[in-house]
Amino acid sequence: MSHEKDIKRMRELERELEYHSHKYYVDNAPEISDFDFDALLRELQELESRYPEFADANSPTKRVGSDLTTEFQSVEHRYAMQSLSNTYSSEELGEWIDRIRREIGDVEFVCELKFDGTAISLTYENGALLRAVTRGDGRRGDDVTNNVRTIGSIPLKLCSEGYPAMFEIRGEIYMPYASFDRLNNEREMAGEPLLANPRNAAAGTLKQQSSKVVAERGLDCTLYHIAVDEPIKSTHWENLLEAKRWGFKVSEHIKVCRTREEIEKFIAYWDTERKHLPYATDGIVIKVNSYAHQRTLGSTAKAPRWAVAYKFQAEKALTKLLSVDFQVGRTGAVTPVANLDPVQLAGTVVKRASIHNADQIELLDIRIGDMVYVEKGGEIIPKITGVELSMRPADSTPFEYITHCPECGTELVRYEGEAKHFCPNTKECKPQIIGRIVHFVSRKAMNIEGLGGETIELLWESGMLRDIADIYHLDPIQLASLPRLGEKSASNIIEGVRQSTDVPFERVLFALGIRFVGETTARYLASHFRTLDAIANASVEELSEAEEVGAKIAVAITDYFASEDNRRIVETLRESGLQFEAKDKVQTSNALEGKSVVISGKFAGRSRDDMKALVEEHGGRNLAAVSANVDFIVAGENMGPAKLQKAQKLGITILSEEEFMSLISSAEPTVAPQAEEQKASTENIAIQGTLF
Repeated sequence: MSHEKDIKRMRELERELEYHSHKYYVDNAPEISDFDFDALLRELQELESRYPEFADANSPTKRVGSDLTTEFQSVEHRYAMQSLSNTYSSEELGEWIDRIRREIGDVEFVCELKFDGTAISLTYENGALLRAVTRGDGRRGDDVTNNVRTIGSIPLKLCSEGYPAMFEIRGEIYMPYASFDRLNNEREMAGEPLLANPRNAAAGTLKQQSSKVVAERGLDCTLYHIAVDEPIKSTHWENLLEAKRWGFKVSEHIKVCRTREEIEKFIAYWDTERKHLPYATDGIVIKVNSYAHQRTLGSTAKAPRWAVAYKFQAEKALTKLLSVDFQVGRTGAVTPVANLDPVQLAGTVVKRASIHNADQIELLDIRIGDMVYVEKGGEIIPKITGVELSMRPADSTPFEYITHCPECGTELVRYEGEAKHFCPNTKECKPQIIGRIVHFVSRKAMNIEGLGGETIELLWESGMLRDIADIYHLDPIQLASLPRLGEKSASNIIEGVRQSTDVPFERVLFALGIRFVGETTARYLASHFRTLDAIANASVEELSEAEEVGAKIAVAITDYFASEDNRRIVETLRESGLQFEAKDKVQTSNALEGKSVVISGKFAGRSRDDMKALVEEHGGRNLAAVSANVDFIVAGENMGPAKLQKAQKLGITILSEEEFMSLISSAEPTVAPQAEEQKASTENIAIQGTLF
């Protein structure tokens, strides 16, 4: 039973990490701290090491989060941009150093400040800036060259000589505190919402469509790594000195260290002194100096083994809790947010902080008027971590959590196993309705440009939008008459709506906003069931047979389609021409026609996703769980003992990777429909030719 619980937890962690990765890299609106994210990541890593046969090939532990947008051209990196492994303790850092020395022997390290900005890769050709690309997903990023050219600290042409004809140099673009404060002062004067912190401000600025705006915001850049086939010098330190000679801005706060004591002294010094720097830093990066040693140590799928980031412990501040607001999300989840007496923390003024839920308020015994400790875990999201009881007012009374929705007045409910309270009024609660529509039109869903949150709220207030189906009945004349829109904006929205009918089925399924059905789950459901009708009519047991779908998700899906309102919306979307059926994939053979297959374990030459793709290519169907419906299992190394035992009990055939490959390779290839048509057409032409 604990085994099944652990596997379920793995799936939950994958979904949660994917969500927070998206919020951090794509939306530039993280909801948890670096520390909390890394804690979740470590928990998943531990479970994957315990159950390697259940580890997903696309697990967040092997993936760099993506910041790709549709607004810039996507460019492939010549050299992958990996992330760094993080550590938060001296003990863990010592273990990393000891491991390096066991493998290499005596070794030098280079210690550098870890800038809190957004990663960039600059390509130079014959000494001139050719291209600037964001990290993206590590393999591809966004071309932001025009914006980067406005940053004064990035040379457009190199000085001196000795640089390669073509090379990449990586670094961090950030917004100094002075630029950040000036920008927020301007926004406050204009009545605009303030930016959360310099890191988000830098990332958002770099994605501006106007280079003029970027130039006005005062970004800066420090470079820290040259990417070439063969190093210019034999050590990282020497390479940085060369980069500085060529005209690049390289951090002056770098030190070569030969002992653990020297490294820890460098960390301790900057943990204090960083508060006097004119820009945000969140740790120290320690790298093996010698490139020969770096090559020996190599990399994992996610990060180099020759470098680690020591993250500073979060700063804390003591301030007064003034009040608590309650925000309602698209799922009806209610989140309490604390309003604070403004306090300086990690380079920014903090006025609001997260409290998470009612349990957290009760656990910390948080009360209005208390002096509370506020922390920026990983220096991003403020949260209340404690109460200074010695300063509590004598007339203090326990906090009473709200019982009714602050938006629509409906009595709140708390579902079994949930930490948050929920508003069950899905039909009339404004933030839920608007939230669902915003989700539906988002880039990863229907990708309808022009319909942002403010526009959607405007359409809701005007009565033109009441649910997602109304999007497909918007009138361009009515749209154009609304404030801040006009004919051009209305035309763009209508065109975006029209184009969305070509969005593939798996994204339509994700866009519906079914609880717990994220991008990955929607993709698996679409692949497994092929049509929306099949999903809507499936039982909980049938839904649970699909990859990544457990009982909790299966119940949420059946609940969604049991709703009369949801069925009405779905039928309206069908009439509007949305894709409710998966496109047929090219089938190589019929070797597995009508067969249900489970792929389990690790394979020598292919990933599990590759193996699953082969099953579908040859006409088979992938199942996640072992049941009487399974025809055979393809077992690699470390197949789960529970799966093996159940398969033996049910008498299910187990094939090795070699046996499976032999089975599909010996099958007669199918003729693709297009090829059949072409063949028939050719024969017809030939016949006509003989007649004439």
